[in-house]
Amino acid sequence: MSDLGEIESSEVLKQSQMNETDNQSQSVTDEDVLKFMDSLDAYLCLLHSLSSTLRQGWFDFASARYSMGASRVNSALLDLKEHPAATYLEVRKAQEPHFTLCKWSSFGTGDSSEMQDGDVLLPESDSSIHQRHKDTSKASVKDNNSPVGVPATTADDRVRKERSKSLAVFGTLVSPKLRAAQLSFEGALETLVEIANARASMVSAFDKVREHKAGSKD
Repeated sequence: MSDLGEIESSEVLKQSQMNETDNQSQSVTDEDVLKFMDSLDAYLCLLHSLSSTLRQGWFDFASARYSMGASRVNSALLDLKEHPAATYLEVRKAQEPHFTLCKWSSFGTGDSSEMQDGDVLLPESDSSIHQRHKDTSKASVKDNNSPVGVPATTADDRVRKERSKSLAVFGTLVSPKLRAAQLSFEGALETLVEIANARASMVSAFDKVREHKAGSKD
């Protein structure tokens, strides 16, 4: 009788351990599914935000062209000479690719490390994805990544000067609508980088869900 009791206890213990393992596996799967759904939601919201931002930018640009005249706002005025990139994209490869946009970084000096104002990135923690009802109608990026030793106000002034310099090809006095269009297109570029990060997170979460599904079949 004692041997039979020990066998029954062992079977109960094994069954309990199997149930606990299944519960843990199901919990991990549910977490990955939730992350995928949140990533997909953020991705779709960012696409809508990009469409709205671009639409507003083109409206402002058309208004500026109308008020200033087609002779002052056209592609023939653009400077097509080679010059240091004022904005560039950094890619960090980890478990999933992460893209960072560095705006107005060169300031015509050829040194891209001199200024990196407005790094665009999504927080790496999963909590950032769970803000499902976040308002994405406007692309918002914190422009507080000024260089070490440079006050934030000084960095902001330099960014404003660079923005004005980029519009100097259209004349000294430009329409406020042209400046608004510049900001809209700049915001659209930021949103594109956020979309790339959201898509990377979405693909990573989907791959994990697919792995769990394949493992459960085995």
